Amino acid sequence: MTFEELKTQIASGAIDTVLTCMIDMQGRLMGKRFHAEAFLDIAEDETHCCNYLLATDLVMSTPEGYKSTSWEQGYGDYVMKPDLSTIRPTPWLEGTAMVLCDIIDHHTHKPVPHAPRQMLKNQIARATAMGLTPVMATELEFFLFQGTHDQIGAEGFREMKTISRYNEDYHIFQTSKEEHIMRPIRNHLRAMGVPVEGSKGEAEAGQEELNIKYAEALACADHHTIAKHAVKEIAHQNGAAATFMSKWHHDRVGSAAHVHQSLWKDGTNAFYDADRPLAKSELMDHYMAGLIAYASDYTYFMAPYINSYKRFAKGTFAPTRTVWSVDNRTAAFRLCGDGTKGVRVECRIPGADMNPYLAQAAMLAAGLKGIEEKLSLSDALKGDAYEVADAGEIPSTLRDAREALIASDMLKEAFGEDVITHYARAAEVEIEDYDRIVTDYEIRRNFERA
Repeated sequence: MTFEELKTQIASGAIDTVLTCMIDMQGRLMGKRFHAEAFLDIAEDETHCCNYLLATDLVMSTPEGYKSTSWEQGYGDYVMKPDLSTIRPTPWLEGTAMVLCDIIDHHTHKPVPHAPRQMLKNQIARATAMGLTPVMATELEFFLFQGTHDQIGAEGFREMKTISRYNEDYHIFQTSKEEHIMRPIRNHLRAMGVPVEGSKGEAEAGQEELNIKYAEALACADHHTIAKHAVKEIAHQNGAAATFMSKWHHDRVGSAAHVHQSLWKDGTNAFYDADRPLAKSELMDHYMAGLIAYASDYTYFMAPYINSYKRFAKGTFAPTRTVWSVDNRTAAFRLCGDGTKGVRVECRIPGADMNPYLAQAAMLAAGLKGIEEKLSLSDALKGDAYEVADAGEIPSTLRDAREALIASDMLKEAFGEDVITHYARAAEVEIEDYDRIVTDYEIRRNFERA
Protein backbone atom coordinates (compact mmCIF):
# COMPACT_ATOMS: atom_id res chain seq x y z
CA MET A 1 0.00 0.00 0.00
CA THR A 2 1.43 3.38 -0.97
CA PHE A 3 1.25 6.37 1.34
CA GLU A 4 -1.28 7.96 -1.00
CA GLU A 5 -3.42 4.82 -0.92
CA LEU A 6 -3.26 4.87 2.86
CA LYS A 7 -4.44 8.48 2.91
CA THR A 8 -7.37 7.55 0.69
CA GLN A 9 -8.40 4.65 2.91
CA ILE A 10 -8.10 6.79 6.03
CA ALA A 11 -10.27 9.48 4.42
CA SER A 12 -12.91 6.89 3.53
CA GLY A 13 -12.88 5.40 7.04
CA ALA A 14 -11.63 2.01 5.85
CA ILE A 15 -8.47 2.43 7.94
CA ASP A 16 -8.69 3.94 11.44
CA THR A 17 -5.59 2.44 13.13
CA VAL A 18 -1.92 2.33 12.09
CA LEU A 19 0.49 -0.05 13.79
CA THR A 20 3.81 1.81 13.90
CA CYS A 21 6.42 -0.87 14.53
CA MET A 22 10.13 -1.24 15.16
CA ILE A 23 12.12 -4.49 15.31
CA ASP A 24 13.65 -5.36 18.68
CA MET A 25 16.74 -7.50 19.36
CA GLN A 26 14.57 -10.60 19.57
CA GLY A 27 13.03 -9.95 16.14
CA ARG A 28 9.62 -8.93 17.48
CA LEU A 29 7.39 -6.05 16.47
CA MET A 30 7.30 -3.33 19.10
CA GLY A 31 5.66 0.07 18.81
CA LYS A 32 2.42 1.98 19.03
CA ARG A 33 -1.11 2.02 17.70
CA PHE A 34 -1.91 5.42 16.21
CA HIS A 35 -5.30 6.69 15.32
CA ALA A 36 -4.97 6.84 11.57
CA GLU A 37 -5.59 10.58 11.31
CA ALA A 38 -2.97 11.26 13.99
CA PHE A 39 -0.51 9.00 12.14
CA LEU A 40 -0.72 11.28 9.11
CA ASP A 41 0.66 14.09 11.27
CA ILE A 42 3.85 12.11 12.03
CA ALA A 43 4.10 9.75 9.06
CA GLU A 44 6.77 11.65 7.19
CA ASP A 45 8.47 12.77 10.37
CA GLU A 46 8.92 10.65 13.49
CA THR A 47 7.63 9.29 16.76
CA HIS A 48 9.59 8.08 19.79
CA CYS A 49 10.18 4.99 21.90
CA CYS A 50 12.22 4.22 25.00
CA ASN A 51 15.74 3.12 24.16
CA TYR A 52 15.47 0.13 26.50
CA LEU A 53 13.71 -1.69 23.65
CA LEU A 54 17.15 -2.40 22.16
CA ALA A 55 18.67 -3.41 25.50
CA THR A 56 16.18 -5.89 26.93
CA ASP A 57 15.53 -9.61 27.01
CA LEU A 58 12.65 -11.91 26.10
CA VAL A 59 10.65 -10.96 29.17
CA MET A 60 11.17 -7.19 28.68
CA SER A 61 13.33 -6.64 31.76
CA THR A 62 15.99 -3.92 32.00
CA PRO A 63 19.28 -5.76 32.60
CA GLU A 64 22.38 -3.83 33.53
CA GLY A 65 25.64 -3.83 31.62
CA TYR A 66 24.71 -2.15 28.34
CA LYS A 67 26.81 0.78 27.17
CA SER A 68 24.04 2.16 24.97
CA THR A 69 21.52 2.76 27.76
CA SER A 70 21.10 2.21 31.50
CA TRP A 71 19.43 3.48 34.68
CA GLU A 72 22.40 5.79 35.12
CA GLN A 73 21.77 7.34 31.70
CA GLY A 74 18.04 7.58 32.41
CA TYR A 75 16.68 5.36 29.64
CA GLY A 76 16.02 8.09 27.12
CA ASP A 77 14.33 8.06 23.72
CA TYR A 78 15.03 6.69 20.28
CA VAL A 79 13.33 8.11 17.22
CA MET A 80 11.11 5.73 15.26
CA LYS A 81 11.24 6.88 11.63
CA PRO A 82 8.47 5.30 9.52
CA ASP A 83 9.68 3.62 6.34
CA LEU A 84 6.74 4.56 4.15
CA SER A 85 7.68 1.91 1.58
CA THR A 86 6.61 -0.74 4.13
CA ILE A 87 3.01 0.42 4.63
CA ARG A 88 0.62 -2.51 4.24
CA PRO A 89 -2.90 -3.49 5.35
CA THR A 90 -3.27 -5.85 8.30
CA PRO A 91 -6.30 -7.87 7.16
CA TRP A 92 -6.84 -9.96 10.31
CA LEU A 93 -7.26 -6.74 12.37
CA GLU A 94 -10.27 -4.63 11.49
CA GLY A 95 -9.50 -1.20 10.00
CA THR A 96 -5.76 -1.55 10.55
CA ALA A 97 -2.60 -0.89 8.58
CA MET A 98 1.05 -1.42 9.54
CA VAL A 99 4.32 0.40 8.89
CA LEU A 100 7.85 -0.58 9.89
CA CYS A 101 10.22 2.00 11.34
CA ASP A 102 13.96 2.54 11.37
CA ILE A 103 15.59 3.60 14.64
CA ILE A 104 17.44 6.92 14.86
CA ASP A 105 19.43 8.30 17.76
CA HIS A 106 17.46 11.22 19.23
CA HIS A 107 20.59 13.30 19.87
CA THR A 108 22.91 12.50 16.95
CA HIS A 109 20.11 11.95 14.39
CA LYS A 110 22.12 9.02 13.05
CA PRO A 111 20.92 5.40 12.67
CA VAL A 112 21.37 3.35 15.84
CA PRO A 113 24.17 0.91 14.89
CA HIS A 114 22.89 -2.06 16.93
CA ALA A 115 19.30 -1.81 15.62
CA PRO A 116 18.70 -5.10 13.76
CA ARG A 117 17.20 -3.54 10.64
CA GLN A 118 20.12 -1.10 10.42
CA MET A 119 22.68 -3.89 10.81
CA LEU A 120 21.19 -5.66 7.79
CA LYS A 121 20.98 -2.42 5.81
CA ASN A 122 24.69 -1.81 6.40
CA GLN A 123 25.67 -5.21 5.02
CA ILE A 124 23.36 -4.76 2.04
CA ALA A 125 25.11 -1.44 1.36
CA ARG A 126 28.45 -3.24 1.55
CA ALA A 127 27.26 -5.74 -1.08
CA THR A 128 25.86 -2.93 -3.23
CA ALA A 129 29.26 -1.23 -3.22
CA MET A 130 30.61 -4.47 -4.71
CA GLY A 131 27.95 -4.34 -7.43
CA LEU A 132 25.93 -7.15 -5.83
CA THR A 133 22.34 -7.50 -4.60
CA PRO A 134 21.69 -10.05 -1.81
CA VAL A 135 18.59 -12.16 -2.43
CA MET A 136 17.25 -14.42 0.29
CA ALA A 137 14.36 -16.59 1.38
CA THR A 138 13.56 -17.97 4.81
CA GLU A 139 11.48 -20.95 5.83
CA LEU A 140 9.35 -20.62 8.97
CA GLU A 141 8.81 -23.76 11.03
CA PHE A 142 6.61 -23.66 14.13
CA PHE A 143 4.28 -25.72 16.28
CA LEU A 144 0.58 -25.14 16.80
CA PHE A 145 -1.05 -26.07 20.11
CA GLN A 146 -4.58 -26.50 21.39
CA GLY A 147 -5.57 -23.50 23.51
CA THR A 148 -4.29 -19.93 23.40
CA HIS A 149 -0.98 -18.73 24.83
CA ASP A 150 -2.92 -17.27 27.78
CA GLN A 151 -4.71 -20.56 28.50
CA ILE A 152 -1.52 -22.60 28.24
CA GLY A 153 0.32 -20.10 30.46
CA ALA A 154 -2.42 -20.19 33.08
CA GLU A 155 -1.92 -23.97 33.25
CA GLY A 156 1.80 -23.55 33.88
CA PHE A 157 2.82 -24.73 30.39
CA ARG A 158 2.10 -28.31 31.45
CA GLU A 159 0.36 -31.07 29.55
CA MET A 160 0.51 -29.04 26.37
CA LYS A 161 -1.29 -30.67 23.44
CA THR A 162 -0.22 -30.08 19.86
CA ILE A 163 -2.97 -29.36 17.39
CA SER A 164 -2.46 -32.76 15.76
CA ARG A 165 -1.59 -36.21 17.09
CA TYR A 166 1.06 -37.57 14.73
CA ASN A 167 3.78 -36.69 12.23
CA GLU A 168 2.17 -34.58 9.53
CA ASP A 169 5.11 -34.09 7.17
CA TYR A 170 3.56 -33.40 3.72
CA HIS A 171 0.34 -34.99 5.09
CA ILE A 172 -2.67 -33.51 3.28
CA PHE A 173 -5.41 -35.15 5.38
CA GLN A 174 -3.78 -34.19 8.67
CA THR A 175 -3.13 -30.60 7.60
CA SER A 176 -6.72 -30.28 6.35
CA LYS A 177 -7.72 -30.39 10.03
CA GLU A 178 -5.67 -27.22 10.59
CA GLU A 179 -6.90 -25.20 7.61
CA HIS A 180 -9.05 -22.99 9.83
CA ILE A 181 -5.73 -21.49 10.98
CA MET A 182 -3.33 -22.01 8.08
CA ARG A 183 -5.69 -20.81 5.33
CA PRO A 184 -6.20 -17.33 6.86
CA ILE A 185 -2.46 -17.13 7.56
CA ARG A 186 -1.68 -17.70 3.87
CA ASN A 187 -4.43 -15.46 2.58
CA HIS A 188 -3.98 -12.55 4.99
CA LEU A 189 -0.23 -12.45 4.40
CA ARG A 190 -0.71 -12.45 0.63
CA ALA A 191 -3.17 -9.59 1.05
CA MET A 192 -0.46 -7.71 2.96
CA GLY A 193 1.99 -8.08 0.09
CA VAL A 194 3.98 -10.85 1.79
CA PRO A 195 4.50 -13.33 -1.09
CA VAL A 196 3.52 -16.55 0.65
CA GLU A 197 3.84 -19.52 -1.69
CA GLY A 198 2.35 -22.21 0.51
CA SER A 199 2.37 -24.18 3.72
CA LYS A 200 2.87 -27.80 4.64
CA GLY A 201 2.97 -30.10 7.58
CA GLU A 202 6.44 -30.62 9.01
CA ALA A 203 8.15 -33.66 10.53
CA GLU A 204 6.32 -33.82 13.86
CA ALA A 205 2.83 -33.71 15.35
CA GLY A 206 1.52 -30.15 15.21
CA GLN A 207 4.51 -28.78 13.30
CA GLU A 208 3.95 -26.46 10.35
CA GLU A 209 6.12 -24.82 7.70
CA LEU A 210 5.34 -21.59 5.87
CA ASN A 211 7.18 -20.82 2.64
CA ILE A 212 7.62 -17.28 1.34
CA LYS A 213 9.06 -16.40 -2.09
CA TYR A 214 12.63 -15.11 -2.24
CA ALA A 215 13.18 -11.35 -2.22
CA GLU A 216 15.93 -8.84 -1.74
CA ALA A 217 17.41 -9.31 1.71
CA LEU A 218 15.72 -6.45 3.58
CA ALA A 219 12.30 -7.33 2.17
CA CYS A 220 12.93 -10.98 3.04
CA ALA A 221 13.60 -10.09 6.69
CA ASP A 222 10.54 -7.80 6.76
CA HIS A 223 8.37 -10.59 5.32
CA HIS A 224 9.70 -13.13 7.83
CA THR A 225 9.07 -10.88 10.83
CA ILE A 226 5.58 -9.87 9.75
CA ALA A 227 4.69 -13.49 8.99
CA LYS A 228 5.90 -14.70 12.37
CA HIS A 229 3.83 -12.00 14.07
CA ALA A 230 0.80 -12.88 11.94
CA VAL A 231 1.03 -16.58 12.76
CA LYS A 232 0.84 -15.86 16.50
CA GLU A 233 -2.05 -13.40 16.24
CA ILE A 234 -4.13 -15.46 13.79
CA ALA A 235 -3.58 -18.62 15.85
CA HIS A 236 -4.74 -16.72 18.94
CA GLN A 237 -7.86 -15.52 17.13
CA ASN A 238 -8.67 -19.16 16.38
CA GLY A 239 -8.18 -20.45 19.93
CA ALA A 240 -4.72 -21.88 19.32
CA ALA A 241 -1.12 -21.00 20.17
CA ALA A 242 2.02 -20.98 18.05
CA THR A 243 5.59 -21.35 19.27
CA PHE A 244 8.79 -20.60 17.40
CA MET A 245 10.99 -22.10 20.13
CA SER A 246 13.89 -24.02 18.63
CA LYS A 247 13.12 -27.04 20.81
CA TRP A 248 9.90 -27.07 22.81
CA HIS A 249 10.23 -30.68 24.03
CA HIS A 250 13.23 -32.97 24.36
CA ASP A 251 11.42 -35.85 22.65
CA ARG A 252 10.20 -33.77 19.70
CA VAL A 253 12.16 -32.44 16.74
CA GLY A 254 13.15 -28.79 16.74
CA SER A 255 11.95 -25.94 14.56
CA ALA A 256 14.32 -24.33 12.08
CA ALA A 257 14.37 -21.21 9.93
CA HIS A 258 16.58 -22.22 7.01
CA VAL A 259 17.92 -19.29 5.00
CA HIS A 260 18.41 -19.58 1.22
CA GLN A 261 20.76 -17.00 -0.22
CA SER A 262 22.36 -15.82 -3.43
CA LEU A 263 23.94 -12.68 -4.81
CA TRP A 264 22.63 -11.09 -7.98
CA LYS A 265 24.31 -8.77 -10.48
CA ASP A 266 22.56 -6.85 -13.25
CA GLY A 267 19.34 -8.77 -12.66
CA THR A 268 20.80 -12.27 -12.86
CA ASN A 269 22.07 -14.78 -10.33
CA ALA A 270 25.82 -14.16 -9.87
CA PHE A 271 26.10 -17.60 -8.23
CA TYR A 272 25.30 -19.23 -11.59
CA ASP A 273 27.98 -20.18 -14.10
CA ALA A 274 26.88 -22.75 -16.68
CA ASP A 275 30.50 -23.59 -17.54
CA ARG A 276 31.53 -24.68 -14.04
CA PRO A 277 30.74 -27.86 -12.06
CA LEU A 278 27.26 -27.79 -10.50
CA ALA A 279 26.79 -24.46 -12.37
CA LYS A 280 28.13 -22.60 -9.34
CA SER A 281 30.33 -19.61 -10.00
CA GLU A 282 33.71 -18.78 -8.51
CA LEU A 283 31.97 -15.95 -6.64
CA MET A 284 29.67 -18.49 -5.04
CA ASP A 285 32.67 -20.59 -4.00
CA HIS A 286 34.23 -17.63 -2.19
CA TYR A 287 30.92 -16.68 -0.56
CA MET A 288 30.25 -20.21 0.69
CA ALA A 289 33.83 -20.53 1.91
CA GLY A 290 33.27 -17.39 3.99
CA LEU A 291 30.04 -18.79 5.41
CA ILE A 292 31.85 -21.94 6.48
CA ALA A 293 35.08 -20.33 7.71
CA TYR A 294 33.25 -17.91 10.01
CA ALA A 295 30.27 -20.08 10.98
CA SER A 296 31.22 -20.26 14.65
CA ASP A 297 31.76 -16.49 14.79
CA TYR A 298 28.15 -15.73 13.86
CA THR A 299 26.29 -18.73 15.31
CA TYR A 300 24.97 -16.55 18.15
CA PHE A 301 22.98 -14.51 15.66
CA MET A 302 21.26 -17.69 14.46
CA ALA A 303 20.86 -19.36 17.85
CA PRO A 304 20.44 -16.61 20.49
CA TYR A 305 19.07 -18.53 23.48
CA ILE A 306 20.02 -21.38 25.82
CA ASN A 307 17.21 -23.42 24.29
CA SER A 308 18.47 -22.84 20.74
CA TYR A 309 21.37 -25.25 21.20
CA LYS A 310 19.16 -28.17 22.22
CA ARG A 311 18.03 -28.38 18.60
CA PHE A 312 21.50 -29.31 17.30
CA ALA A 313 21.39 -33.08 17.55
CA LYS A 314 22.40 -36.01 15.40
CA GLY A 315 19.66 -37.56 13.28
CA THR A 316 17.22 -34.67 13.62
CA PHE A 317 17.82 -32.76 10.34
CA ALA A 318 19.45 -30.02 12.45
CA PRO A 319 23.17 -29.75 11.61
CA THR A 320 26.12 -30.28 13.93
CA ARG A 321 29.05 -29.86 11.50
CA THR A 322 30.00 -26.80 9.45
CA VAL A 323 30.31 -28.56 6.10
CA TRP A 324 28.61 -28.15 2.73
CA SER A 325 27.09 -30.77 0.52
CA VAL A 326 24.90 -31.05 -2.56
CA ASP A 327 21.22 -31.43 -1.72
CA ASN A 328 22.07 -33.10 1.60
CA ARG A 329 20.00 -32.22 4.63
CA THR A 330 22.58 -33.48 7.13
CA ALA A 331 25.00 -30.65 6.24
CA ALA A 332 24.96 -27.15 7.72
CA PHE A 333 25.20 -25.67 4.22
CA ARG A 334 23.18 -27.34 1.46
CA LEU A 335 23.76 -26.48 -2.19
CA CYS A 336 20.32 -26.25 -3.79
CA GLY A 337 19.39 -26.01 -7.46
CA ASP A 338 22.68 -27.38 -8.70
CA GLY A 339 22.98 -27.26 -12.47
CA THR A 340 20.26 -24.60 -12.78
CA LYS A 341 20.01 -20.81 -12.84
CA GLY A 342 18.46 -21.07 -9.37
CA VAL A 343 21.65 -22.40 -7.77
CA ARG A 344 21.95 -21.10 -4.19
CA VAL A 345 23.13 -22.02 -0.73
CA GLU A 346 20.79 -22.91 2.12
CA CYS A 347 22.10 -22.36 5.63
CA ARG A 348 20.43 -24.88 7.93
CA ILE A 349 21.89 -23.61 11.21
CA PRO A 350 19.28 -20.98 12.23
CA GLY A 351 16.45 -22.00 14.53
CA ALA A 352 12.93 -20.63 14.32
CA ASP A 353 13.80 -18.34 17.25
CA MET A 354 16.33 -16.35 15.21
CA ASN A 355 16.01 -12.66 14.44
CA PRO A 356 16.08 -12.68 10.61
CA TYR A 357 17.74 -9.26 10.33
CA LEU A 358 20.62 -10.30 12.56
CA ALA A 359 21.02 -13.75 11.01
CA GLN A 360 20.99 -12.43 7.44
CA ALA A 361 23.32 -9.57 8.30
CA ALA A 362 25.81 -11.92 9.95
CA MET A 363 25.77 -14.40 7.08
CA LEU A 364 26.20 -11.60 4.56
CA ALA A 365 29.15 -10.27 6.54
CA ALA A 366 30.81 -13.70 6.47
CA GLY A 367 30.04 -14.41 2.83
CA LEU A 368 31.23 -11.01 1.63
CA LYS A 369 34.41 -11.43 3.68
CA GLY A 370 34.95 -14.72 1.88
CA ILE A 371 34.69 -12.88 -1.44
CA GLU A 372 37.07 -10.14 -0.30
CA GLU A 373 39.60 -12.70 0.92
CA LYS A 374 39.03 -14.98 -2.10
CA LEU A 375 38.69 -17.95 0.25
CA SER A 376 38.86 -21.40 -1.32
CA LEU A 377 35.90 -23.72 -0.96
CA SER A 378 36.58 -27.24 0.27
CA ASP A 379 35.25 -30.24 -1.60
CA ALA A 380 31.63 -31.12 -1.07
CA LEU A 381 30.88 -33.66 1.62
CA LYS A 382 29.35 -36.92 0.46
CA GLY A 383 27.40 -39.01 2.91
CA ASP A 384 26.27 -38.44 6.49
CA ALA A 385 27.59 -35.12 7.84
CA TYR A 386 26.84 -36.25 11.40
CA GLU A 387 29.60 -38.86 11.08
CA VAL A 388 32.37 -36.55 9.81
CA ALA A 389 35.17 -36.40 12.37
CA ASP A 390 37.50 -33.80 10.87
CA ALA A 391 35.10 -30.94 10.18
CA GLY A 392 34.27 -27.80 12.10
CA GLU A 393 31.57 -28.03 14.74
CA ILE A 394 28.70 -25.67 15.42
CA PRO A 395 29.09 -24.26 18.96
CA SER A 396 27.20 -26.60 21.24
CA THR A 397 26.18 -24.05 23.90
CA LEU A 398 25.31 -20.38 24.11
CA ARG A 399 28.44 -19.86 26.21
CA ASP A 400 30.61 -21.22 23.40
CA ALA A 401 28.80 -19.12 20.81
CA ARG A 402 29.21 -15.99 22.92
CA GLU A 403 32.95 -16.57 23.24
CA ALA A 404 33.24 -17.02 19.48
CA LEU A 405 31.23 -13.82 18.95
CA ILE A 406 33.48 -11.79 21.24
CA ALA A 407 36.62 -13.15 19.58
CA SER A 408 35.49 -12.44 16.02
CA ASP A 409 37.56 -9.78 14.30
CA MET A 410 35.45 -10.31 11.17
CA LEU A 411 32.23 -9.33 12.94
CA LYS A 412 33.84 -6.40 14.74
CA GLU A 413 35.04 -5.11 11.38
CA ALA A 414 31.60 -5.61 9.82
CA PHE A 415 29.41 -4.19 12.61
CA GLY A 416 31.73 -2.28 14.93
CA GLU A 417 33.15 -3.41 18.26
CA ASP A 418 30.43 -1.66 20.28
CA VAL A 419 27.73 -3.58 18.43
CA ILE A 420 29.41 -6.93 19.09
CA THR A 421 29.89 -6.00 22.76
CA HIS A 422 26.19 -5.10 22.91
CA TYR A 423 25.04 -8.49 21.62
CA ALA A 424 27.62 -10.34 23.71
CA ARG A 425 25.97 -8.71 26.72
CA ALA A 426 22.58 -9.91 25.46
CA ALA A 427 23.92 -13.47 25.38
CA GLU A 428 25.40 -13.00 28.85
CA VAL A 429 22.05 -11.82 30.22
CA GLU A 430 20.40 -14.96 28.87
CA ILE A 431 23.07 -17.14 30.49
CA GLU A 432 22.90 -15.32 33.83
CA ASP A 433 19.14 -15.67 34.00
CA TYR A 434 19.24 -19.36 33.18
CA ASP A 435 22.02 -20.07 35.68
CA ARG A 436 20.01 -18.70 38.61
CA ILE A 437 16.87 -20.77 37.96
CA VAL A 438 16.21 -24.15 39.58
CA THR A 439 14.56 -26.21 36.86
CA ASP A 440 11.89 -28.92 37.01
CA TYR A 441 14.54 -31.32 35.73
CA GLU A 442 16.76 -30.67 38.74
CA ILE A 443 13.91 -31.10 41.22
CA ARG A 444 12.69 -34.37 39.65
CA ARG A 445 16.24 -35.75 39.48
CA ASN A 446 17.67 -34.54 42.80
CA PHE A 447 14.83 -34.00 45.28
CA GLU A 448 14.90 -37.51 46.75
CA ARG A 449 18.12 -38.98 45.43
CA ALA A 450 20.68 -36.30 46.22
